[in-house]
Amino acid sequence: MSTAYTAQTAPTALFDYDKYWASCFEPAPFLPMSREEMDQLGWDSCDFILVCGDAYIDHPSFCSGIIGRTLEAQGFRVGIIAQPDWTNAESFRVLGKPNIANIGVRNQESNAHNCQDNSIKNTLNYV
Repeated sequence: MSTAYTAQTAPTALFDYDKYWASCFEPAPFLPMSREEMDQLGWDSCDFILVCGDAYIDHPSFCSGIIGRTLEAQGFRVGIIAQPDWTNAESFRVLGKPNIANIGVRNQESNAHNCQDNSIKNTLNYV
């Protein structure tokens, strides 16, 4: 019995893919959190909507900022729904229906930062 093997290729790097059609837009000065902000940017819809239970801060130390700006760099229009009222379905619909997907994101909790091995933690030089 013969088994055919195919040569493995290296995975494609994230920024080597062709950009999405909306890349003709300039990077947004902010990622919209309301229909009014979408109107200011001239957007009729979002490609991705990030839903975050935490406050949204457009900074690389926050998950929603990293994911949102990475998707935007690939030409996608990204909206943010931060801290929606989980008892009201309308709070999840404030930006309309996304063209591609809703994505749930969350920030790293402070307790998770303390879950490293104590032997490693004790060797660090804290200032």
